[in-house]
Amino acid sequence: IGWLRHSEIKHGRIAMAAFLGFIAQCTPLVSGEHKFLPYRGYVAGCTPQEQWDNIPLYGKLQILVAIGMLESYGEGAGDPEGYTHYMKGGKPGYYPPIAGRAGFGQVTLNLWDPFNLVQNNSAEKKARGLKSEILNGRAAMVGLMGLLSASSVPGSVPFLAGIEGFPQYSGNVMIPFSNDFSLFA
Repeated sequence: IGWLRHSEIKHGRIAMAAFLGFIAQCTPLVSGEHKFLPYRGYVAGCTPQEQWDNIPLYGKLQILVAIGMLESYGEGAGDPEGYTHYMKGGKPGYYPPIAGRAGFGQVTLNLWDPFNLVQNNSAEKKARGLKSEILNGRAAMVGLMGLLSASSVPGSVPFLAGIEGFPQYSGNVMIPFSNDFSLFA
């Protein structure tokens, strides 16, 4: 049960970030013209999925390595003080403090509760916050799939079909490295 709850919390957090990221990448501030290009080969006016397709392979690999490092630390690599793995009775969704532990002090804030606003809350308030986070994560998972579906199959999400200028994508979002290489080509 701990593994399932931890997975739900973690994927909910990722979905919330992805949902907001999709919306932010649709704005001209992100997808428009830039004085300094964010990466080599940048093309203005692309959909969020096309922006991912345009990132060079090494840039994508850097993103995946950074995520892998955070995932490894979150699973207890480096044996953080006071950490008990969620499969051994620990708390699902808990991410150990990382501030000051990475390299030469490059990380100054924790990923969870960076300003220590939650640590002094009562147990009831923390439980309510966790429930809200789980419910918002579930909604974000459904919302993100709706955004991806509407951009890939026009008219598949009636609510989004009426939005003029909703970004359309002709590629396959389930093959994230299709522009770089393919194992099946």
